Amino acid sequence: MTNSSSQAGGRQPVLIVGGGLVGASLAIALDAAGIDAVMVEAAAPRVGEQPSYDERNLALARATVNGLTAIGVWKHAQAQATPIRHIHVTRAGEFGSVRMDAARHGVDAMGWTLPARELGAALLRQLDECTRLRRLAPARVESLEPLADGWRARIHTSEGPVDIDTPLLVGADGTASFVRDRLGIEAERHDYRQTLFVCTVTPERDHAQRAYERFADNGPIALLPLANRRCGLVLTVPQHEARAVEAMDDEAFIALAQERFGWRLGRLSRPGKRHPYAIQRVAARALVSRRAVLVGNAAQTVHPIGAQGFNLGLRDALTLAELLAGATDPGADELLAHYAARRAPDREGTMAMSHGLVQLACLPQPMLGPLRSVAMLAFDRVPPLQRLMARRGMGFRGEPPRAVLERLP
Repeated sequence: MTNSSSQAGGRQPVLIVGGGLVGASLAIALDAAGIDAVMVEAAAPRVGEQPSYDERNLALARATVNGLTAIGVWKHAQAQATPIRHIHVTRAGEFGSVRMDAARHGVDAMGWTLPARELGAALLRQLDECTRLRRLAPARVESLEPLADGWRARIHTSEGPVDIDTPLLVGADGTASFVRDRLGIEAERHDYRQTLFVCTVTPERDHAQRAYERFADNGPIALLPLANRRCGLVLTVPQHEARAVEAMDDEAFIALAQERFGWRLGRLSRPGKRHPYAIQRVAARALVSRRAVLVGNAAQTVHPIGAQGFNLGLRDALTLAELLAGATDPGADELLAHYAARRAPDREGTMAMSHGLVQLACLPQPMLGPLRSVAMLAFDRVPPLQRLMARRGMGFRGEPPRAVLERLP
């Protein structure tokens, strides 16, 4: 057994459990801030094989791209990204729509779309440039033992067990978080009884860098602009229909997507490989514990409507890195309490927005129809309401981390 309780210089490292998109982003941000860290990854660090770097097409808010730029990741990904210059939101069978244009809000793009695998590859390239980070992969945490001034983690690696002592334990290990369970933090759960299918399609008409979201009784459908005139399709179906949809051939699946989305972009064709995801909402009842903190999906897993999951998780990571920079004790109670207070407005507001949209925009209640339509007209035509929605959609809510406020080059 090897024991690595400290990094160079004798300071114990921050321990990050989870090497997905949020965990890797936090590790990079800590390295940029000069903070020693160890990251435990379940999968070997090879492009395309991490479970988190999957077939999804991410809609990255403007604040997210600002943050990725600040930590050096965006330079590796921007060539594969597509700007979102326009957003169009409708509801099937009802009048009214919300249309947002980047130029109207004084920016070049509201956000960017990027395949999750491309973001994963960019993170891996930047991780290779880190000098204060130790990566254990493939590895898993077998046990966590509380110490007087932190935690001792027993980690299983291909080379045998390793013990790491840390003054701050970070759970970035996803929705089914081992760290959260070990800390005894309960989570509120809501099963939406919906399944999400993601793939790429080719529309007959050019998407013109416009993202579409369309609500319906059976769930939302979205088309995100991608390179080479492709679009990322995000189709939600009731859970009881998921097996039948998964069994469809390409022709039947594209017919369903066409029926749900409509003909605004003409005929859809050439669907890529489809991937189903069960949708649930999981919210930790606390973000912090004694010398421990949760980030990303370990802290909150939200409905993919509005594409807020990774955007919210990155703001967790960048806020934590900002507070740890220069801190003499990264696990101090006061620091962690400050972190929780900083994240509360953004976290609670984003979770309420995503949950509320599902409940209000997708409920099959005819009496709500006129109210929904009027609300859409108001958000489309009342400038203060649209500015508020645009700002929040671009990821600026509460007290965001300073990194996301930096201008793009």
